[in-house]
Amino acid sequence: MKIPEILVIEVNRAPGSLARVLQVVGEAGLSVESLESIHRTQDKTTWELTLEMDEDMDQSLFERINALPVANLVGISDRVFNRHVGGKIKTVSKVALNTPQILRDMYTPGVARVCLAIRDNPELVREYTSIGETVAIITNGTAVLGLGDTGPQAALPVMEGKAALFHTLVGISGVPVLVDSKDPATVIETVAHIAPSFGAIQLEDIAAPACFEIEEALIGRLDIPVIHDDQHGTAVVVLTALMNATRIAGMDLGASTVGQVGLGAAGIGISRLLLKYGVKRLLGSDLKEEGLARLEAMGGERGALPELMENCDIVIGTTGVKGLIAPEMVRKGQLILSLTNPDPEIEPEAALKAGAVFAADGKSINNVSAFPGLLRGALDAGARRFSDAMLFAASHCLAEHTPEGQLVPDPLDKSIHKAVSRAVSQAAQEAP
Repeated sequence: MKIPEILVIEVNRAPGSLARVLQVVGEAGLSVESLESIHRTQDKTTWELTLEMDEDMDQSLFERINALPVANLVGISDRVFNRHVGGKIKTVSKVALNTPQILRDMYTPGVARVCLAIRDNPELVREYTSIGETVAIITNGTAVLGLGDTGPQAALPVMEGKAALFHTLVGISGVPVLVDSKDPATVIETVAHIAPSFGAIQLEDIAAPACFEIEEALIGRLDIPVIHDDQHGTAVVVLTALMNATRIAGMDLGASTVGQVGLGAAGIGISRLLLKYGVKRLLGSDLKEEGLARLEAMGGERGALPELMENCDIVIGTTGVKGLIAPEMVRKGQLILSLTNPDPEIEPEAALKAGAVFAADGKSINNVSAFPGLLRGALDAGARRFSDAMLFAASHCLAEHTPEGQLVPDPLDKSIHKAVSRAVSQAAQEAP
């Protein structure tokens, strides 16, 4: 698995000095993710160099950098850890609590009036509390990123990251909730009992097949929108990417044969949405019978990986298996999205070199483009369920706002998320 390694290197301030360091990095087969000057003196510059390195990579790279007469490896930066110290989120008051009168209004005795009003008219809870602006981010830590079953507490940094994105991009308060159980019934009961605190539920990083049972049960039981981001958020962004890629490549998405490699949460979510969107033939491969049976029940076909690679115009990988698709398996003219993070089924460069017309990985196609606007739009509309029309509206909006030549828009562009929110809200309100 690749992880970010952040090197702090002191380099002579002379022409070609930094280039010699970068040459050593390139000779090691590594790409530079980020390069930033953090300190400068009259004769030296200290650089922070971010690389993606395999955990077990030969550490002789450090020795080769130190062997250069123009550079000195000062150490390894803790930048990533520093940004996590104390957590990434906090709860703050929207009202300045600075006078006795405000205290009495916000808390006792004034708050009693609001409590009684809500008791007598429960609909007022959305007007006089934060429920309409608050989403529970639920996980049991069984399928965290590409890390697998980390347990709930090790998943908390990811949940805090989701909450930070909610706040920054669409102004929602995301509240991480960790459920220490792998039993679907326990997760369902736990979420159902805390649901009155929230306006919506986002399920996150829960492994298949339990995630399907949990989501279906909660949708049927709660009167607030429930979404499993690994399924539906990912599917929305993949559909967006395919809308743009097929248009650029001159392909007809509906008439194309699509191969879905990996039928876990993401693979099933993608397959379901593509079939609902109008893809006429979708083949799926997986090692587990449960995923294959679920795909067939939705109208897809099962097939082995070699069959998919030979017959499909579009191939999507969500297996968690690094290097599963060998370059010689790529058919000329295919469109390949290898979405497993952090290590894809095939590197986009290798797929393109082997003849793919388009190739991308999970770094560029990420559900952060979708989930903030999906939840914001559902809350704004007062929706009780997510519909396919809402998901399609998000995909179309993202596709319309994608710059020419790209597959998805900039995920940090707040205007995009506002547009998606409006599109989703409108689709929810137009639903019969």
